Amino acid sequence: MGLTTESLRHAILAISKDVDATGNLLNELDGKLGDGDLGVTMINGFNNMRSVANELPEDVGLACMGAAQAMTKVSGSSFGTLMGIALIAVAKQTRAQHEVPWSHMSDLVQSALEAMKDRGGAKLGDKTVLDSLEAIRSACAGLEKPEELLQAARNANAAALAEFQDKPCKIGRARIFGDQTIGMDDPGMVAMNEMLRAL
Repeated sequence: MGLTTESLRHAILAISKDVDATGNLLNELDGKLGDGDLGVTMINGFNNMRSVANELPEDVGLACMGAAQAMTKVSGSSFGTLMGIALIAVAKQTRAQHEVPWSHMSDLVQSALEAMKDRGGAKLGDKTVLDSLEAIRSACAGLEKPEELLQAARNANAAALAEFQDKPCKIGRARIFGDQTIGMDDPGMVAMNEMLRAL
């Protein structure tokens, strides 16, 4: 069994179950570097996705599109917009498929990454969630089992967090703090870590 709409439902429900506690952590982190609304984005977005999870169609592409619409409907933040864009990118790659081989996961992450780069203007090395996604994409290449993919993604994101903690943020509001951001975690990368943990 590959990636299906049921897989997406499972992910949404697992993440939304812990999203309130995660949201508080992310609001605190984001308050030091940005608008302080990343946690609110996660809480509102995942709660809204949960409300439509059982209505998502079996077409994986359409299900991803529905999840994207649910996220962006309640979030005007940059992170919420980028999550919506990532889901739309995956939707385009999985349209009219009811099951997507797990071996395609790295390619789907690549599609999401490129779409987010194009829309957000960040690049690899800027200390953003894009650096998490690149680490995850690379680690998942060639893997075909969901448990292996999840463990590889967790390990890769943890390594990326550790690597970039000692680097400055180079984009967004956080960049104005310059070297003061050295030693601090990027909130978007932490959000990715919390989503992977919930899964």
